[in-house]
Amino acid sequence: MKTLLTSFGEYIETASSQPLAADVLHAARRALLDWQGALIAGSNSDVAQKLIAAYQPEFGFGNCAVAGTDLKTTPRAAAFLNGSIAHIAEFDDIYRNGAYHPACPTISAAWVCATQQGLSLDALLKAVVIGYEVSTRIAEVIQPSHYKYFHTTGTVGVFGAAAACSSLLGLTAEQSMNALATAGTFASGLQQAFRSDSMTKPLHAGHAAEVGLNAAYCALAGMTGTPDILEGDAGFGAAMSQNPRWADVLNGLGKVFNITQMTFKNHGCCGHTFPAIDGAQYLTRLHQIDTNAVKKIELLVYQASADVCAYRHPQTPFEAKFSLTHTVACGMILGAVREKAFAQEQLGNDKIQQLEDKISYQVDPLITSLFPKVRSAKVRIEMNSGEIFEHHQQTRHGDPDDPLTDAELNEKFQELSTTRVGEIAVRDLSTLIWEGENHLVANLSSHWRLQ
Repeated sequence: MKTLLTSFGEYIETASSQPLAADVLHAARRALLDWQGALIAGSNSDVAQKLIAAYQPEFGFGNCAVAGTDLKTTPRAAAFLNGSIAHIAEFDDIYRNGAYHPACPTISAAWVCATQQGLSLDALLKAVVIGYEVSTRIAEVIQPSHYKYFHTTGTVGVFGAAAACSSLLGLTAEQSMNALATAGTFASGLQQAFRSDSMTKPLHAGHAAEVGLNAAYCALAGMTGTPDILEGDAGFGAAMSQNPRWADVLNGLGKVFNITQMTFKNHGCCGHTFPAIDGAQYLTRLHQIDTNAVKKIELLVYQASADVCAYRHPQTPFEAKFSLTHTVACGMILGAVREKAFAQEQLGNDKIQQLEDKISYQVDPLITSLFPKVRSAKVRIEMNSGEIFEHHQQTRHGDPDDPLTDAELNEKFQELSTTRVGEIAVRDLSTLIWEGENHLVANLSSHWRLQ
């Protein structure tokens, strides 16, 4: 019987030998640049340093780079570390329809696999496309019920990593199917991990990257998996979703490319805060609002925004990134919600906290019913003068229907990277990612180190 993973395996084998269309290749370069920026942004964090300390016994046994260091390690360890580090700063991309961050697990695994195999940038970009196409489709058909308990980046990310690495290793359709099947049994990541200030959330992405890479290596060595792990009676869908739409999962595969429909974050925090931030900023600019003259701000949001982003007066950068009220206040006062918004001095900023106290939010059933494909929020600002300004933010800036331009992506990359690695490294990396083809992936890692 032909299973879903059989079809995905056939796609991986076929797509690995076909050229990418120009728009798809460009989209892959955008994803790679954005991942590189997120990786650099996380590389000097306290979480990254603790992870590197924990992995000390693994260093010196391979040729794969660990982000921001001169350390080399095995592919599996590098996939875990880089996948985790790239998810720390909350700047990584999103596939909106699947509530899923594909870059951290997929590109992190593919990066080290390509390094180990001595492959070039063009092979990496093709593998990234394949990993995105397989995993985003799985992510989409299991929502919205999957997101009630599970972190999609940790669960579905294993399939993105396995698919990309299967392509880079030149696996047959059957071997690729086995890689995906093995990866699926290790899918994990509970959403409770980011409803408190812990360091666990980014490890979900790292685990997914390592699992996918390992599954591809195992398939290359002849290990077999369960072909119906997705749709089986006791499989991934049955365990982790209610009524997954498996009939739709192969729609457009190889013809319509989801990598061209990515969301790239304009703000450095949880994406569930974005519609409210964008809406409040829109009204602030349009009406030249003096935040000192604001009486109250009322938000209508979807359920996940209220569930995941409930911190008020956050005490730590993690809490701040998952605080709807803090991020909206920062957006109005600072004009941007990038790294500055989560610096310690902003967490105790009286002006931000005073505005935050004026913000309330409620869950809107209609807005919730459109999740995850539509991410919107309604913003109502009442001034001390009695004036009222209202706006329905229909999407997020950065979503595919309001995308960041290439120039905005470059600006974001430069902002995240320049202070950490220097202007020369930023220029060289961006040039290689936008224009390179035959450059070895291993050499790209040598273009930057933390200053």
